[in-house]
Amino acid sequence: MKHKGYDPSDLPGTAVLERAVARQKSNQRLAAAFRSTLFTLITVSAVAVLVATLWLPVLQITGSSMAPSLNDGELVVAVKNEEFETGDIIAFYYNNKILIKRVIAGPGDWVNISADGVVSVNNVVLDEPYVLEPSRGDCNITLPYQVPESRYFVMGDHRSVSVDSRSASVGCVAYEQVVGKLRLRIWPLGSFGALNVRGQAG
Repeated sequence: MKHKGYDPSDLPGTAVLERAVARQKSNQRLAAAFRSTLFTLITVSAVAVLVATLWLPVLQITGSSMAPSLNDGELVVAVKNEEFETGDIIAFYYNNKILIKRVIAGPGDWVNISADGVVSVNNVVLDEPYVLEPSRGDCNITLPYQVPESRYFVMGDHRSVSVDSRSASVGCVAYEQVVGKLRLRIWPLGSFGALNVRGQAG
């Protein structure tokens, strides 16, 4: 009579135990992969937020002070820049808010605004097709006005409602206040495109 040799796999529950061990190892591998993926996503997101905050901030237009060039609810991208020219649209900090206006004149320039809203810089009338209704607006500074060093004279395109450098309460914008120059409109999608010096897409 032959006796069958001892085989642990013949013991009751051995197969169940092996499956449980295999599941445990599989779960550990999945958990490791999940942690690795999560770490990668967090790192990428952090870098994206840092880039967006420091170099490419996305801003939402509020109000109508830049109409019709920029309208309430639109999303735009600003780019850090070291130089600004007449016609550029910039975003800047003012009283813990971000305002968006157009650069009219730079350091040392002389600005004058006629009673009917025509703007001159250094005795040259500006060509401003982006302004639909010229207006002197809220102006309580002495004209002609010379822009201080390292500052920029800014105005909104909707001249009758915009509160800007024409008001002593806002004044000219220091370079340190500037968030960036607006370069791209990303919303609404129908208006998606680069912003040129006139503020229109294209």
